Amino acid sequence: MSDPVFQRYAVYYTPPAGGWADWATSWLGWDLVRGATLPHPKAGFDVRAVTTTPRRYGLHATIKPPFRLAQGMERAGLEAACVAFAQSAAPVRLDGLEVARLGRFLALRPLGDDTALSALAAATVEALDAFRAPASEAELRRRRSARLSPAQDANLTRWGYPYVMGEFRFHITLTGRLETALLDQVLDHLGTHLTPLLPNPFDIAELALVGEDEAEQFHLIRRYRLGASTDA
Repeated sequence: MSDPVFQRYAVYYTPPAGGWADWATSWLGWDLVRGATLPHPKAGFDVRAVTTTPRRYGLHATIKPPFRLAQGMERAGLEAACVAFAQSAAPVRLDGLEVARLGRFLALRPLGDDTALSALAAATVEALDAFRAPASEAELRRRRSARLSPAQDANLTRWGYPYVMGEFRFHITLTGRLETALLDQVLDHLGTHLTPLLPNPFDIAELALVGEDEAEQFHLIRRYRLGASTDA
């Protein structure tokens, strides 16, 4: 089967299969590796409704946010650049992961010193930025409607996205925005079923190039092993 036609690309951290990643992939209901929907685990609330916002992206942490290819750029060149960058970058080890509140949604956040992880994300954004088409005026207006800080607005102007470089915070989104009572209920459920599965330590050994299809679902294109002489 040929690949879908992709309208945008991004670089994600996507965990390898097994253990916590399998559970969390089912939780979201979309497997971006296989490009397939999955049944949600049972819970005392509507998991499908809780995960509507993050579902189309799949289980991931954004490293370089979604972008359209710049004029004159092609996917083959982007893939080659990902190979070269990954070979030059080092894997990152953190103490672990935890389920955390980020405003009114829930996500997995790293434990321990994340300085090396933030540096990896910043280097990824910069190294591949020649492939990114400039953000449209409509997108810039939409982003700025969120009352960005001066640093975030500067990132939007320079990199096409507010939450990169010094504003980057690694997170693997697990829910959309929830009302307080439901948020507490979901947090308890994840604490019971997901937290015992989480890795300790937590290693980031690969980055992944992903594409967004015309239905706005994201698919894995290829993984790249960090520091390796060949891509994975």
